[in-house]
Amino acid sequence: MQTFSAFLKAHLAAHQLPEDLGSVVTTTVEACKNISNQVRQGALAGILGEAGTGNVQGEDQKKLDVIANNLLIEKLKTNLAVAGIASEEEETFVACHENGGYLVLFDPLDGSSNIDVNISVGTIFSILAKPQGPLSTESFLQKGNDQVASGYVLYGPQTQLVLTLKHGVFVFTLDHYNEFILTRENPQVPEQTKEFAINASNQRHWYEPVQQYISDLLAGEHGTRGKNYNMRWVASMVAEVHRILMRGGVFLYPADQRDPAKPGKLRLMYEANPLVLILQQAGGIGSNTQQNILDIQPEGLHQRVSVVLGSKEEVEKVNQLHQQ
Repeated sequence: MQTFSAFLKAHLAAHQLPEDLGSVVTTTVEACKNISNQVRQGALAGILGEAGTGNVQGEDQKKLDVIANNLLIEKLKTNLAVAGIASEEEETFVACHENGGYLVLFDPLDGSSNIDVNISVGTIFSILAKPQGPLSTESFLQKGNDQVASGYVLYGPQTQLVLTLKHGVFVFTLDHYNEFILTRENPQVPEQTKEFAINASNQRHWYEPVQQYISDLLAGEHGTRGKNYNMRWVASMVAEVHRILMRGGVFLYPADQRDPAKPGKLRLMYEANPLVLILQQAGGIGSNTQQNILDIQPEGLHQRVSVVLGSKEEVEKVNQLHQQ
């Protein structure tokens, strides 16, 4: 069984990728091991519940949100290859090393509303090459296609790392020696599925194309789609995406009528881009209903986006309904 470090060394050599990139990935993963330990301790360490603070989006932070964010920032700051960091929990970017070649963006603890009830949460990360010139917000505003790596660590019944360096997708499981071991290579998202995930409590707010799409699915084998669908909803995007990666499905978090000025709830840079890159490497696709998410030119660090991702047939059907 291959350890993460052995895999990474061989993978970098096979695809002629820079050692510094491997170093940045390794540092990120080591921080996630520490987060995994904190999540596992939970109530035993007295770190469940609200932190009593809010993040830049105005959302209440959990204690573990703050702990995970600080662990990642502190660890990444020690790596000379890291020029800058951007976090969903920070208002602006964090400058690190002037001569560093990489930028790391992350959602330190996705699905944190689930922490107190012991449902899977995760860390999502995206790595970009730093452009020439002084570090600024604009340095981070790169399209999803420009990512050099992305991944997530899912803290569930097992702690699993899913990684792409744009040459396939690889899944690792944390063992009792605190080592990530390669347990699956190149999972593929099937083009067709009978499973969907959406927060149905928002139905009254959806725009007509999403209303129509979900209505067609719920009609089952007697409807226009001609098959019965199951619905899943974990309220943890990283867990939803992991399920889709393992067995197919479609996940929707669409824009709705509550605030027409907002194009969606999920963050382009910290959630949508890194997860869509993984799914695209595994044969899935991701859209904002108008274009491939990875083609969107970001305009701000905390930009929000409508998200439909997963099995190709379903994402294309949602796109088609919006275009009509």
